[in-house]
Amino acid sequence: MTELVRDHIYQPAEIEEKLKDLPFWFFAEGAIRRRYKTSGWKATLMVVNTVGHLCEAAWHHPEIKMTYAGIEIALSTHSPRGITEKDFALARKIEEVIFWQPGREGGVLEGTPRDAAFAYIDYDD
Repeated sequence: MTELVRDHIYQPAEIEEKLKDLPFWFFAEGAIRRRYKTSGWKATLMVVNTVGHLCEAAWHHPEIKMTYAGIEIALSTHSPRGITEKDFALARKIEEVIFWQPGREGGVLEGTPRDAAFAYIDYDD
């Protein structure tokens, strides 16, 4: 990927088009955003730490707001001051990791039970 493509700043119409592949993300206040609902404080902390790890590994630093039972992530690329392909790539990786459900894969990893006593994150399905 060339520097020019990587740092291309998307315009609002282009952003809306690209967000069709990220259905729970939306564009507001100069960033692409996503809200996640969790089952409570411990789950919120796990999600925030997971997102933090992914962002640090990508060397991309979002705004994160957290409450007892949820977080909101806002992604924008600071150096060119806009929404770039970096934001969409990181949003896709966050979705992939946060919504990984190993129990649906049929392997040896069971995944979190759907029992309220073991609730973790509110999956969008």
